[in-house]
Amino acid sequence: MARILIADDEFAVRYAVRSVLEDAGHEVLEAKDGAEALCILDTYPIDIAVVDIIMPNKEGLETIVQIRQAHPSIKVIAISGGERSSSSDFATMARSFGAHGILRKPFTDEQLLECIAGDEGA
Repeated sequence: MARILIADDEFAVRYAVRSVLEDAGHEVLEAKDGAEALCILDTYPIDIAVVDIIMPNKEGLETIVQIRQAHPSIKVIAISGGERSSSSDFATMARSFGAHGILRKPFTDEQLLECIAGDEGA
């Protein structure tokens, strides 16, 4: 199974995503923002990064660009949602910046697992 990094500033989202992925047999690491995610990526080999688009300190779009530059083999899935990102502009930008898949909150466990497995996401 894959080693997956979740970067999201909301503990509840990280917890929920981690639970689903661990139940599916994946190893999961967590970061509360993009800066922490990049530090983890420099320390541990990661197969997939699930990156929230709106985060403090280092937002998701910048994080996606830096992941793609420094670690081009890592599959990146962007997640978006909430009031601040209700428009699809962020998701479109995430894909143009190198995200392989997009998940819009709220997403189901099945949508998450399909995206992790290689589908394009919801």
